[in-house]
Amino acid sequence: MNRINKKISEKENLLSIYFTAGYPSKNDTVKIIQTLEKNGVDMIEIGLPFSDPLADGPTIQASSTQALQNGMTTEILFEQLKDIRKSVHIPLLIMGYFNPILQFGVEKFCQKCAEVGIDGLIIPDLPVDIFAEEYKKIFDKYGIINIFLITPQTSDERIQFIDNASEGFIYTVSTSSVTGASSGFGKLQIDYFKRIENMKLRNPQIVGFGISDLETFNQATQFAKGGIIGSAFIKFLTENGVEEIGEFIQQFRK
Repeated sequence: MNRINKKISEKENLLSIYFTAGYPSKNDTVKIIQTLEKNGVDMIEIGLPFSDPLADGPTIQASSTQALQNGMTTEILFEQLKDIRKSVHIPLLIMGYFNPILQFGVEKFCQKCAEVGIDGLIIPDLPVDIFAEEYKKIFDKYGIINIFLITPQTSDERIQFIDNASEGFIYTVSTSSVTGASSGFGKLQIDYFKRIENMKLRNPQIVGFGISDLETFNQATQFAKGGIIGSAFIKFLTENGVEEIGEFIQQFRK
């Protein structure tokens, strides 16, 4: 069983953390992953830096720019991760835009993911229709789950289509804006979470975008299987460094 499915079957209120590979420093990637697992994180999304990250807010954009300036590349990421499964056992996903994956070669990318122990990919700009027609066989060949996103603007019909094409979980984007920390979810977002919950989808949902503290994490996980924290974690890394990661994570484990 894929580690993503196994973790989802075992636990509620899953805490997933996103960070940008190669940030703050190029060689921080493995240490961040190991420290996150040590502090009780359930799942990790490793961001693949890209020069034009359209869906990302300023915090993640800045981290991506810095990682590229640090010399981070897809090849270096796979080299960094080659021994990661000797020390890390939780699900690992790579989240990134399709262009760098296409340039690397989709099959080669999936093969390298399988070799180093990546369980899934999140590619926001790869439509489910194109994935199903052109790439699903490749992903299946290497045992890689592709995670799809839904937003408040996604129609019920489209959500059902995505659910039928999905494995693992559905990434529920909390807002139609770019990524970024939020001071709390309002009535519109809560109603959206309730609407998705009431659809009784085949796949569990994990909420991302706008989760920054225990309040927003609890709001999201009231209606979903888990929550994803990205911008707030990267901001913490920027201000406090890798050594203090445990302090950030413990606020979500109360």
